[in-house]
Amino acid sequence: MALSLRKNTGPSKFQQAADGSMTLIEHVRELRNRLFYASVGIVVGLIVGFILSDWAFDLLAAPYCGLDSSWTLGEVGQGKCNFLTLGATDQLVLKLKIALWLGLIIGAPVWLYQLWAFIAPGLHRHERKWAYVFVAIAAPLFIGGATLAYFVVQHSLEFIMTAGVIGETTQLEITAYTGFITSMIMIFGAAFEFPLVLLMLNFTGVVSARRLLSWWRTVVFLSFAFAAIATPDPGPFGMTLLAACLSLLYFIAVGVAFLNDKRKGRGKEIYAGLDDDAISVLEEERVPIGASDPVETPAPVEKPMPIERRFDDMT
Repeated sequence: MALSLRKNTGPSKFQQAADGSMTLIEHVRELRNRLFYASVGIVVGLIVGFILSDWAFDLLAAPYCGLDSSWTLGEVGQGKCNFLTLGATDQLVLKLKIALWLGLIIGAPVWLYQLWAFIAPGLHRHERKWAYVFVAIAAPLFIGGATLAYFVVQHSLEFIMTAGVIGETTQLEITAYTGFITSMIMIFGAAFEFPLVLLMLNFTGVVSARRLLSWWRTVVFLSFAFAAIATPDPGPFGMTLLAACLSLLYFIAVGVAFLNDKRKGRGKEIYAGLDDDAISVLEEERVPIGASDPVETPAPVEKPMPIERRFDDMT
């Protein structure tokens, strides 16, 4: 018996969600399925991350293990990088945290796609195009900021530890050190997304490129102020490096904003360059006004009746 395969010619789920024909219950089911697939991707990434957690921890511990105070001699005379542990479950909990971070990174293609597939039908075609562009720019920017944070911590950790009241490097507690270096990575990575926010404001028409350029003194000052607070090194090296990178990214964003304004023809409007309080120019051309038509003589008004004759006996 031959089996006939019928091709589904009806609208897809994406088309149903885009044109509004999908019911509320179908939206809820779609969200449930997307969350399930995203959770599966994160769980698979978590399993892989648990396997790679030791390698990831060695990478995070490299700045600390480069200090002489972190090394102790083992039983066979070989050096070993040691941390302090205050709780019985600290090492296991830390390994699970690292595995979860790696799971989110490894499973990012899955859960990001599920998130995008759920919200994309509600966007216009040009909005989806720019979303692809901004996501493609955001990922390298965050990676660049994380790499810079690792580099700054690696070159400033010894100075931080020797500048304290003890005056020498000591062994660090494992969870506090890991939280410190991961916080630095997140702060630097998020700071590198600042130019992307400026571009979003320009592409949506909120601010023009000239307005962004007029803020350069404030942006440079805030970049150095943020770098002075965020960098762990009290010396000028880490602060100047972060501030210089943020300022450079800001000027690159302004340059891209100028290209976008030129492409859209901004600044060529009829009222461009005029102050809000400027007085409009009056036209000097005067049109002569001719004589008006003669007014007819009004008819005389009848003499009113006496007051006693205006009303009858009833009124």
